[in-house]
Amino acid sequence: MNKIDIIEGQFEASIDQKSAVAEGGMVSTAFPHATHAGVQMLRKGGNAVDAACAAALALAVCEPQASGVGGQTMAILDVGGRRIALDGSTRIPSLAHASRFDTHDRFVGYRATTVPSTIAVLGYLNFRYGRLGWRQILEPAIDIARNGYQITQLQHDLQAKNLTKFDAVPSRSGARYFLQDGAKPYPPGTLFTQAELAALLEYLAERGPKAFYQGRIAQQIEDDMLANDGFLRADDLAFIPWPVERVPLKRRYRDVMVYTMPPPAAGRTLLLTLMMLNHLSSRFIRSDSSESYHFIAEIFRKAFLLRKERPYDPNTYPQLSDKQMLSRALAKDMAISIRDTIDPTLPLIEPPLEDGDTTHLSVMDAEGNAIGITQSIELVYGSKAAAAGLGFLYNNYMNAVETREASHPYYLRPNGLPWTSVAPAVVYYKNQPWLVVGSPGSERIYSTISQFLMGLLDHRLGMDQAMRRPRFHCSIGGRISLEASRFDPATIDYLVGMGYKIDRREAFAFYLGAIHAVMRTASRGYFQGVAEQRRDGTAEGP
Repeated sequence: MNKIDIIEGQFEASIDQKSAVAEGGMVSTAFPHATHAGVQMLRKGGNAVDAACAAALALAVCEPQASGVGGQTMAILDVGGRRIALDGSTRIPSLAHASRFDTHDRFVGYRATTVPSTIAVLGYLNFRYGRLGWRQILEPAIDIARNGYQITQLQHDLQAKNLTKFDAVPSRSGARYFLQDGAKPYPPGTLFTQAELAALLEYLAERGPKAFYQGRIAQQIEDDMLANDGFLRADDLAFIPWPVERVPLKRRYRDVMVYTMPPPAAGRTLLLTLMMLNHLSSRFIRSDSSESYHFIAEIFRKAFLLRKERPYDPNTYPQLSDKQMLSRALAKDMAISIRDTIDPTLPLIEPPLEDGDTTHLSVMDAEGNAIGITQSIELVYGSKAAAAGLGFLYNNYMNAVETREASHPYYLRPNGLPWTSVAPAVVYYKNQPWLVVGSPGSERIYSTISQFLMGLLDHRLGMDQAMRRPRFHCSIGGRISLEASRFDPATIDYLVGMGYKIDRREAFAFYLGAIHAVMRTASRGYFQGVAEQRRDGTAEGP
């Protein structure tokens, strides 16, 4: 029995639908209503793209802490054998200039938002690669907004954690829409309806995605921004480009080929991590020894440092080609440079401990199509400001642009774009789509996906077991965030002795990403799917 047979044979479906099997396709998302929306499209004869678009729009309604029509969407897909990375980057408003910002403006409030791209991306995907009509794709989202969904414990907790940030917006628009009585977290189980968002989606269903960027909706957004000293204008919305089709990046890891997003996304960091891991034996990784965690931590540090040192905008600044950045020689040299102790030559840079939120969904259909979509409003509940009369949160992607170094490719300039840590991937076995995987988690995305793939291909676990393995992340500065109760205390002591700083997290910590993955089994003729234990979602097939 080969490795792939072992991996697929280990999988077990669960009653809670955190892991599932099906014959006609598979959908995995971070919320049950969104998973059902995708499955519904497959049952109506739609393809994987239709299912993914319907699920993404549903998530924009029932997972407002992570995404929404005010955010950004990226996708990687294989449709009819065409392999595409769809760059749906948002844009910086024309009036935004570094001299007009303070630090607070980039995180909370109306000035923090960039031009939303989600509707443009999902509309493009549906029209270009889908099979069903735009209204059919939107119907589940409209229904959820109109009739409501139940607030989850996770959403209650995140609302409680962000109360002061909601209060920091003078108009308190986000609080009025997304807190009970505009002041306190909704209790878990509360039915939450969104009449104004339902009306917006109904309007878009009738008039198409361009109606979000022109005419009445664009004018409402401009009026809202003018009333609250924001930068976004109707002209910015009208000039939003359709998403750009780019060539995916690809590299081999063990027995599979991983295709992922090029810049401005972070697929390059994911692939460089995997290429360095290729220089560690599977037996060493499988040992779960203290030494193995040290080596993996150093790989995480080195891979992310290269991303920071070599920013790359494919539109304007081709400073260093992907071929150079992902060369085997570079990966080997970086792997060989790992010391038996923490590397003191790496900068002691510590990013803030933000609970950034994003959402990822994965879909495959019986025709061989596969798609992964990662979308976000950046940090949890975005800018905490909502569009008056439209019912959605503005993103706060302004915090993801450079404000100090004018030569930086992601510098804060009109019509510039933020860079992003997303890295959705389609994994191929024997040149056929085998797995779609992605995760939220800001700078932890590449380490989360890497650990999942190690769980599969090095530990030889089923997807369900690989998703539930203890998880950790190491920052450039050597801060290891880990689920302390799930790690051997001797390993933690060893890492402290090596010089790492330990950030202790609870078991199944929200901070450490969320895997949503689907697989078309190579040896069994059916589909498997997993939805992250740390979030509210499910996996299901038609």
